[in-house]
Amino acid sequence: MIQRIQSLYLLIATVLTVVCMASCIGYFISDDGEQVGKFFNLGCWFPFDSGFYYLSRQGESWALFVILLIVATLSFMNIFLFKYRALQMRICSFCMILLVGWYAVYGFFAWYFQHSFPEEVTFRVSPWASFPLVSLILLYLAFRGILKDEKLVRSLDRLR
Repeated sequence: MIQRIQSLYLLIATVLTVVCMASCIGYFISDDGEQVGKFFNLGCWFPFDSGFYYLSRQGESWALFVILLIVATLSFMNIFLFKYRALQMRICSFCMILLVGWYAVYGFFAWYFQHSFPEEVTFRVSPWASFPLVSLILLYLAFRGILKDEKLVRSLDRLR
C-alpha cells in the first residue's frame, strides 16, 4: 500500500536507480585538465575528432546496467508485495547486496578503463554515482519499516 512509509522509500529508491542508469557516473580527465572520456553504466564514451562520442568496446561494463535494472525492477515490484512481509524483507536485503556489489563492479571498471587509455588520465566520480548509495540507505529504511510492521502483526497475533 502507498500509505506505508516504506512504500515511499521503495518508490524513491526505484526512481534514483533508474536515474543513475541513464546518467554519466564518471569522467576521465587528462593531465592538462581536459575531459577525455565519460563513463556510463553501459560503457565508456570517448571524444571523436568531429566532437561526437562513441561507445568503447561495445559496452564492456553492461554488468553495471544489469545490476541497476534488477534493483529497480525488484524495488518497484516490492511495493506491491505488502501482504508478504517476509518476502519483502528478503527482496530488500537482496537489493542492498546487489547495490554493494554495484560499487565493487563500478570500482573495477573505473580502474580498468583508466588503465586502458594510451596516456595518463585521472578518474573523477560523478555526483550521479552517489544515487545507488542513497537507494541503499532508502532500502535499509524500507527494510526497517517492514520489520516494524511484521513485529506489530506478530504482537497482535499473540493477543488473540
